[in-house]
Amino acid sequence: MSQYTLNTQARTQKGRSASRRLRKANRVPAILYGKHSAPEGLSVETPEFTKLLKAVGGRAVLVELSIEGRAEKALSFIQEVQRDPITDRFLHIDFQAVKADEKIELEVPVRTKGEAVGVKTQGGVLEVIAHQLRIRCLPADLPSSVEIDVSALKVGEVLKVGDLAELSGVEFLDAKGHPVLSCVEPVGEAGGGTANPAADAKADAKKGGKK
Repeated sequence: MSQYTLNTQARTQKGRSASRRLRKANRVPAILYGKHSAPEGLSVETPEFTKLLKAVGGRAVLVELSIEGRAEKALSFIQEVQRDPITDRFLHIDFQAVKADEKIELEVPVRTKGEAVGVKTQGGVLEVIAHQLRIRCLPADLPSSVEIDVSALKVGEVLKVGDLAELSGVEFLDAKGHPVLSCVEPVGEAGGGTANPAADAKADAKKGGKK
């Protein structure tokens, strides 16, 4: 489990104008919500949050929120970060509060380890189908990612959720038959095919329509 601390301030003013004033002051408006408490408006310094995201690096982590003027800290994770599509500037952050003794459900990124034998010796291509997997666990058991050893994967093989090694204290919530990784033949190989039966069938249908 990885855990970080972030300094925040409570905010009483709401609405677009209040959020704009915060952004002008180089702060990001945020909200903390959970099952056991009412939503609470917060704000975070933009440079500090930028530093946190770089340290996290896309992993699933817990964030301990230190709210100015309060002794008790709030345990949470980042649920959503909204950015301006043009400037990429932070617009809003959603934090979800958690309890140390209560299981949480969230998505964690998939990471691969090793080089697939299908890539190394058979000229195949490793394809990541599911970039994130949904899990349930206690905060203390939260993995920063689901690391999968792909060394034994051959061309034509698919790793599904049900094939993944068990993680202590972690329950996978996606269907066992849900594909996660596969090793496929490169496009243009196998007699000029596309290595995608669905795409081949679609192309044949179009050709038949033109006749």
